[in-house]
Amino acid sequence: MSPSNPNPKNRPPANRRRDGRSSDSALPSQRRRRNGGRSRSRSRATASAPRQAAGVPHANKYPALESGSHSADAFEALGVSPTLARAVHAAGYETPTPIQEASIAPLLEGRDLLGCAQTGTGKTAAFALPILDRLANRRQDDGTSRGPRPIRTLILAPTRELAIQIADSFCKYGRNTPLRTAVVFGGVGKAPQVDQLRRGVDVLVATPGRLIDLMGDGEVRLDAVEIFVLDEADRMLDMGFIRDVRRITGKLPRQRQTLLFSATMPGEIRELAHELLDDPISVAVDPVSSASEPIEQSVLFVEKADKPELLGKLLEDPEMTSTLVFTRTKHGANRLVQKLERFGVQAAAIHGNKSQTARQRALESFKAGRLAVLVATDIAARGIDVKGISHVVNFELPNEPESYVHRIGRTGRAGRAGIAIAFCDRDERAFLRSIERLIGQNIQHASLPEGFRPSVAVAPPTNERNERPPQRRRGPRPPFGGNRRPQGRRQPRR
Repeated sequence: MSPSNPNPKNRPPANRRRDGRSSDSALPSQRRRRNGGRSRSRSRATASAPRQAAGVPHANKYPALESGSHSADAFEALGVSPTLARAVHAAGYETPTPIQEASIAPLLEGRDLLGCAQTGTGKTAAFALPILDRLANRRQDDGTSRGPRPIRTLILAPTRELAIQIADSFCKYGRNTPLRTAVVFGGVGKAPQVDQLRRGVDVLVATPGRLIDLMGDGEVRLDAVEIFVLDEADRMLDMGFIRDVRRITGKLPRQRQTLLFSATMPGEIRELAHELLDDPISVAVDPVSSASEPIEQSVLFVEKADKPELLGKLLEDPEMTSTLVFTRTKHGANRLVQKLERFGVQAAAIHGNKSQTARQRALESFKAGRLAVLVATDIAARGIDVKGISHVVNFELPNEPESYVHRIGRTGRAGRAGIAIAFCDRDERAFLRSIERLIGQNIQHASLPEGFRPSVAVAPPTNERNERPPQRRRGPRPPFGGNRRPQGRRQPRR
């Protein structure tokens, strides 16, 4: 598909379906967009998609995706070009992950996709490989390799760290292709980003705010975008970016392939998916309500004032070689780093108030092993891709139980064992109960080191409906002996 002529009928033979029909005949989305309509039945299918069981949808249509097809050329079996398959193997992937098995073939055919997947599932490669494959093939076939480079793929990410990680993945997998990737985000000067855009890029990874700024400056045009990816949509919602997302999508061509990924599916994200996606394939891998099996979870009941000292004590363990600590607030992260430094523990914090330079420096030191402790907020941690994190510490429990699963998913990756420790004070009881309901298990209670005061050690008993048991009335009963005050006038005694 030429950027100047997005008509899907001109799609080259290389992108034909396996059943012999052209991609255009296989995509009711493209025909429906020409007609401008949307059926209610498709809307219902999209809304219910995240409830589907994890695994491979439409397995009968994509026989190469059946489990057990893992081999040395497993990525080529999914339809990925040999050039990209070699780059993936060089990056450390020996066999496709479940989300890669489920997504790559239909994305190569141009299908829209709704993905319910959390971090650590191989999600980025699941959409990067088919995008690079399609763009590289069409750039060679349509004869535009020497012409100007309009933006052909746009990827939106909620945080700078995640945007950088995605761009790095595209550069790594596409290093043997002629495609160019750029990343733009706030917190740094525009000039270097503008210079790169003016040289021409095929794939642009962006955070919403900086992208809107560059669009306003006339430095970014989106009228040639063929593929749009919205990553971490639920975090976009949490950060208040949904209005910006809608503003950006309003500038995209109607005929495009759209991918939406979200770890959770609240109502507003379902509504957004209904607006953006057309007859999507739905993929749900590692549901957010489950925690990874290799992770050993425990909770320590401790008084709030004792938490910093307790963390300092635990960090004396030589096995805590790479520890990611979560707080609920930015100021809480800063205060914790200061207290840890007073205990002789070298640590750094990353959050939205830190400059991009400071965040990158801290993250690189943590990745390289020069820094053993990194303190982060939930939003800043999105996009952290560090191998070998030995421990995750929930210094403060999140008020959203799904965030707990995201947090501990930073350790125990790729089948390795990981340890997740939670601190719980008496004010966080309700948070702990919500987390245990979500993951469907009680987190093991651990003993405090000697010298620390435990908070209440046992949660209030609950019945099967996870409700508090009925409480007995305290104080004297009313003189009339019932629960309701008698109505009407009192009759005089006789």
